[in-house]
Amino acid sequence: MEVNSRKKEEDQFHIIHKVPYGDGPYVKAKHAQLVERDQEGAIVWFWKAINAGDRVESALKDMAVVMKQLDRTEEAIEAVKSFRGLCPKTAQESLDNVLIDLFKKCGKVDEQIALLKQKLRMIYRGEAFNGRPTKTARSHGKKFQVSVRQETSRILGNLGWAYMQKSNFMAAEVVFKKAQMIDPDANKACNLGLCLMKQARYDEARSVLQHVVNRELPGFDDIRTINRARELLIEAETWQPPTGFLSDLPGLDLDDDFVNGLEKLMDVWAPSRSKRLPIFEQIENFRDQLAC
Repeated sequence: MEVNSRKKEEDQFHIIHKVPYGDGPYVKAKHAQLVERDQEGAIVWFWKAINAGDRVESALKDMAVVMKQLDRTEEAIEAVKSFRGLCPKTAQESLDNVLIDLFKKCGKVDEQIALLKQKLRMIYRGEAFNGRPTKTARSHGKKFQVSVRQETSRILGNLGWAYMQKSNFMAAEVVFKKAQMIDPDANKACNLGLCLMKQARYDEARSVLQHVVNRELPGFDDIRTINRARELLIEAETWQPPTGFLSDLPGLDLDDDFVNGLEKLMDVWAPSRSKRLPIFEQIENFRDQLAC
């Protein structure tokens, strides 16, 4: 009876603290991280796990998360770049996501844009999700299936926001609109509305934001998104760009391969819509500004 009781207590401990079984360096790292709340000590054990080949993929990802929490983001980036080669091919996409999050944390916008474009090119070539049509994702402890189509829209939304950070509103508008054509949602619509406001195109912005307030898009049940759309609508009534604002906007930053690949996806996923946005025609006027 005592053996069974101890076994139940041990099982309950692992369930409550989400610590894996075993006594290797990775398990000791998770114990330090989740039970002892010793983040620095956890990093030491994560390094030992990586060097010992003990669950390298999980150790590398978890260590990056802890380093990010401790504002050691640059160190986390170098660690992921240096040791991702020890991880299997199936882990590379998720490691890219870790890097993108780290780039965002420390303001490396150019690196973030380059990696997001790389992920989109993998989709164009049919290499995303290791060739499968869906993947299992996790959010707030729940698992769910994500399609390549949904992932493409998500990446485009992130790319649009990255362009917003560089005040490249023309490029942001292109990818936000493409994202909405592929898999629309209220949050990306808010971002598109803000992008249009930044270009002093208030009537267009109000039209986009009104769709969110009217709950006409997926994601309308998120009250934070609805409130944000309402706030932006009010701002659109009063916001005025500073003198010379429009003339200072950077040009497009979309290379030919990126545009052509995206257009091919639109042929499949949005065949009934007008796929070539007017702004794409402006690319011809910005050839010398495109990033290769």
